[in-house]
Amino acid sequence: MRIGEIAALVGVTPRAVRHYHRLGLLPEPGRRANGYREYGIRDAVLLARIRRLAELGLGLDEVGDVLAGDEGRELVDVLEELDADLARQERVVRERRARLAELLAQARAGRLPADGPVSPELAEWLTELGELGHPGVAAGSPTAAWDREMLTLLDTMVPEAERARMVELLRATAGDAAAALYARLDALADAAPDDPRVAETAEALAGIIPAGMAVEVPGDGFADVLFADLAPAQTAAVRQALRLAAERAA
Repeated sequence: MRIGEIAALVGVTPRAVRHYHRLGLLPEPGRRANGYREYGIRDAVLLARIRRLAELGLGLDEVGDVLAGDEGRELVDVLEELDADLARQERVVRERRARLAELLAQARAGRLPADGPVSPELAEWLTELGELGHPGVAAGSPTAAWDREMLTLLDTMVPEAERARMVELLRATAGDAAAALYARLDALADAAPDDPRVAETAEALAGIIPAGMAVEVPGDGFADVLFADLAPAQTAAVRQALRLAAERAA
C-alpha cells in the first residue's frame, strides 16, 4: 500500500501519517524501486492503534509511551491517568455551569451589572445599594461609579472563601453616610489637593472604613492604576482616609 491507501484504510490523512513518522511513532516502511513508501498490514495495525489512542484523548507523547510499554502495563497507567484527568475536567465543567447558571439568573432578574459579571455575593450587595439601575444612594455619582469598578476588580482578586466576609465589611459602609461621602468626593473634582475640604472628606471617609479594610495603598504602579480616574484632590482625600483608617486599626 502507498501512503494515501493506508491513510484511507485507517481513516487518517497522509499528512498525519507523515507526522507520525517524524515523531517516531510509526516506523518508516521499506521503499519501492521508484522511492515510494510500501506499507504492509503490520503498519496498518500500528497506525490504527495510534489513531485509537489519540481518539481516547492521549497526547502523542503519551501515545509514544504506550507504544514503547511492556506487555500493556504502560497503557494501563496512562489510561488511569487519563481517566483521572477527565474526571477533573468534568468537575471543572460542572462548577463553570453552576456559575453560569447564577449569572443567567442575575441577568434574567435584571441584577447583572454592566461592568460584571461579579460574584453572587457582590451582586447581591450592589442590588441592595441600588447600584444596578434602581433608585439608590449613589445614582449618578461619578465617584460611586469609580467605587463600583474598584469593587469589581477587588471581587476578582479576593479568594472565593473571603468574598462573604468582604461583602459583610462593605455592608458596614453603606447608608446615608456613604451617600454623603460620594457627594463630597464628587465636589472635589475641580479642587486643589490642598483644599481644606480634602482633609475634612478624608476624616469622614476614614470614619466609615471597617478595620478589616483599612489598608494603606503603596505609592507604586498599582496606585497609578487605582487612582487614574480620580482628580488630584479626590486621590489625596482617599489616600489620607486609608492612611488614617490604617493607623487607627493598628
